[in-house]
Amino acid sequence: MPFTLQMGAKAPDFNLPGVDGKSYSLKSFEGKKLLVVVFSCNHCPFVIGSEERIKAFCRDYAPKGLAMIAINSNETVNHPGDSFENMVLRAKERGFAFPYVRDESQDVARAYGALRTPHFYVFDSQRLLRYTGRMDDNPRQSGKETTHELRDAVEALLAGAEAPVKATNPIGCNVKWKGQEEHWMPPEACDLV
Repeated sequence: MPFTLQMGAKAPDFNLPGVDGKSYSLKSFEGKKLLVVVFSCNHCPFVIGSEERIKAFCRDYAPKGLAMIAINSNETVNHPGDSFENMVLRAKERGFAFPYVRDESQDVARAYGALRTPHFYVFDSQRLLRYTGRMDDNPRQSGKETTHELRDAVEALLAGAEAPVKATNPIGCNVKWKGQEEHWMPPEACDLV
């Protein structure tokens, strides 16, 4: 069985604590045309380099019926900067306008097959997967990107069309799994394209 969710798969549900003191599940986003789930964290340079683009993306598409949730699944023994307390500080410092939640058990990362941070999943109104992968081709350096796969997918889906590209390989740090060395990936994890 593939590690990462396959195109057309139903979004696995979750119930995770947010930095705002609320808990979030798929039900939290009922009525939204699209839901973007992104696996993220505090310390990855690819996430940090993408933060302003992620915030702009949310500002641009929230009025059109899109919701986004960022999930941090990284272990915190070797990455204490990814602790819930530090997530609260990061979200406040960076002015996140989307839920930022903690997947302490890493069960949600496994259910989705999160490979890297950031790794984006776009679900339609039925919460079926329509795009997965990267935001663009240069997450570390804002302004240096030459592709915009996430925006292209969302634009197409909002217009009632299919995403022009359905899957790309996410670019970033691997998810930091509990009890594993820094760069470990599950054996069934593989490139998406």
